[in-house]
Amino acid sequence: MSSSRPASRYGDPGWRRMALAPGLIAAVVLFVGIALIGQDAFVFVSWGVAVLALIVLVFSIQARHWWWAPVFAAIAVLWNPVAPFGFDGPLWLGAQYVAIAAFIAAGVLIKVPTPGEGSRR
Repeated sequence: MSSSRPASRYGDPGWRRMALAPGLIAAVVLFVGIALIGQDAFVFVSWGVAVLALIVLVFSIQARHWWWAPVFAAIAVLWNPVAPFGFDGPLWLGAQYVAIAAFIAAGVLIKVPTPGEGSRR
C-alpha cells in the first residue's frame, strides 16, 4: 500500500484548524465571565471576547467559511467594551452560553488546507 504522502501519527496532515485556539480561549473567557456579569471586572471579559471574536472572524473569512462572519461580527459588537450595551439578567447569561457554543463550534469546523509540499520553501 503506497501513498504519495507519509502517514502522520497526528491524523490527517491535510487540514489546519486555525480558529481552534482562539475559539477555545474565548470559550474559557466567556465561561469565567459568567461569574463577573454585572461587575466592573466584566470589562476585561468584554475586551477578550471582542478581540477573539474578530480573530475568529478573520480566520473564517480566510477559510472561506462566510456563514461564520455575521455570527462573530455580532459577538464582537455585543461584547465591545468601547460602547457597552449594558445588558444584564437571564438574557445576557443565555447569550454567554450561546457565544460559548459558537466559539467551540467554529473552532472545530473552520479549517483550511495545509500548503502542499511543492509550495514550501
